[in-house]
Amino acid sequence: MKRWKTAMLIGAASALLAAALLAAAGCAKGGNIMDGDGMLNTYRQISQAEAREIMEREKGFLIVDVRRPDEFAAGHIPGAVNVPNEEIADESPAALPDQQQKLLVYCRSGRRSKEAAQKLFDLGYTDVCEFGGIIDWTGETVTEEPAETTTEALPPQSAPVMLLEANGNRFTVILEDNASAKALIEKLQSEPLTITLHDYGDFEKVGPLPWDLPADDERITTKPGDVILYQGNQITVYYDENTWSFTKLGSITGATRETLLSAFGEGDVTVTLSLEFPE
Repeated sequence: MKRWKTAMLIGAASALLAAALLAAAGCAKGGNIMDGDGMLNTYRQISQAEAREIMEREKGFLIVDVRRPDEFAAGHIPGAVNVPNEEIADESPAALPDQQQKLLVYCRSGRRSKEAAQKLFDLGYTDVCEFGGIIDWTGETVTEEPAETTTEALPPQSAPVMLLEANGNRFTVILEDNASAKALIEKLQSEPLTITLHDYGDFEKVGPLPWDLPADDERITTKPGDVILYQGNQITVYYDENTWSFTKLGSITGATRETLLSAFGEGDVTVTLSLEFPE
């Protein structure tokens, strides 16, 4: 009798353990969330109710908004930091210095946040929780005014941004509101464009376009990340200053000379230009 009771207790404990493991798997991406050592091998996907409970009861977490800066400025969850999904690449973002800190990641609808959460986990962040999009958020949101020193107008949310990809790095280009940028958008709507850029001097990469765009040149001084139309049929990405008569197409968000040099490398580089429209 004693052996029978012991066997029953062991069976019940095993069943409870199995149920607990299944419940844990339900809040993560997919079902295979553990590796052979019993460690998480992906980010955790949680509900917005769970995210709000963490915000109300825990300390030491960080809310991460992975939308574009203009979307963030238009309204975000209080206390969130803005780390655009397109800018998460091969190095830990400067805004997220602690890889052991719990990160609560969201975007607009939940697509970009899942991409960003996986990239952060792959970079070594150990406690990444993704909880969907702000369109479903019923809690408080706040807005912020652009800094007074900002001179570049942000596009309306309905306007597309251009994505520039090189050597596995993806950059977001905020396009100008001019005839040249609009013509480029029209060309890229049918399909992405892949071209080769060459070094010129020590401050730019330049390559030929397969078609002419309308030019409206004016004398400007470039800064790192400026995307320029030259002579109506060449595109140039600047990673330093140069003063000349150009038509500006847009600017890479958050670009510095160092990040561009690291992404493009020396010599020729193949880049792909495409459009992304807000969801």
